[in-house]
Amino acid sequence: MHITYKKLFKLLIDRDMNRQDLKKICGLSSASVAKLGKGENITTDMLVRICEGMNCKLEDIMELVPDDEETEDDQND
Repeated sequence: MHITYKKLFKLLIDRDMNRQDLKKICGLSSASVAKLGKGENITTDMLVRICEGMNCKLEDIMELVPDDEETEDDQND
């Protein structure tokens, strides 16, 4: 399994924000924002700063997905 930050980027779109806004509001470095975009690991401190800056919960910005992203339909065939 791995973590995806697609929910965070959808939240940014919903709030009419971009990655630069996220960087500024949450005090993140460009490297940290790049890691988010690539789905790489970031520290829990950064996750907390994002949640505080975006006024949201952890489950609003990330989710755990299987490495093998087959759907149930594919498995049932």
